[in-house]
Amino acid sequence: MDAPVDVVGRVATLLRAVSAREPDGATTSEAARTAGLARPTAHRLLASLAAAGLVDRDPTGRWLLGPELHFLGLAAATRYDVTALAQPVVRRLSLATGESAFFSARRGDETICLVREDGSFPIRSHVLHEGIRFPLGVASAGLAILSFLDDAEVEAYLARADLAGEYGAAHTADAVRERVDQTRAAGFAFNPGLIVEGSWGMAAAVFDADERPQWALTLTGIEQRFGAARRRELGELLLREAHVLSRTLRPRA
Repeated sequence: MDAPVDVVGRVATLLRAVSAREPDGATTSEAARTAGLARPTAHRLLASLAAAGLVDRDPTGRWLLGPELHFLGLAAATRYDVTALAQPVVRRLSLATGESAFFSARRGDETICLVREDGSFPIRSHVLHEGIRFPLGVASAGLAILSFLDDAEVEAYLARADLAGEYGAAHTADAVRERVDQTRAAGFAFNPGLIVEGSWGMAAAVFDADERPQWALTLTGIEQRFGAARRRELGELLLREAHVLSRTLRPRA
């Protein structure tokens, strides 16, 4: 007997694929490729999601998240939304450094960016934006969170993830292990332009009531702004603010 088709899982993967392309939207082929689905299957599911208001299609044919998701999100916000508590911390980081600051949350094997605050420095990194997702171990937020999981979890994740296949040789399992060790030693994660050349980032993990890394604070900017001395200064600032936010979020965790 053939295995049953996991329609719900396919829909969830498609929605994540579309969300990763916000605000520009995803073509059917892009969404299908990201979700690991055949294009006809992806198109059929997206058309059904559009009929339910869960996705929209713009005049160019690109798929966007739909209005019904907004209303569902509002209904769930009282239980899950921590952005109101994170926003002042993100703003303080941006004002203090002039860099763009972010707050991301762990969702399974990924991080999703929830809050962005642009800094005053006129040249900015545009790798992160609200809604973008990266696998754990990719980008500084995902590296910060991965690094403070226990060793067994890190190894299990690296065994099932194919980071090098999507992000190149700098993301082999051994390379990620080395950065995990460096992050644990420093207390904060550092990404020297591994996703987009010249776009550097740093992040500190934010912990829940069980001392589990569930969120991260990030600063990003151009390479010239992240010299060794300033990295130490920014790292200390990130760690202080991450500690403050961990304490603030624990009653809601």
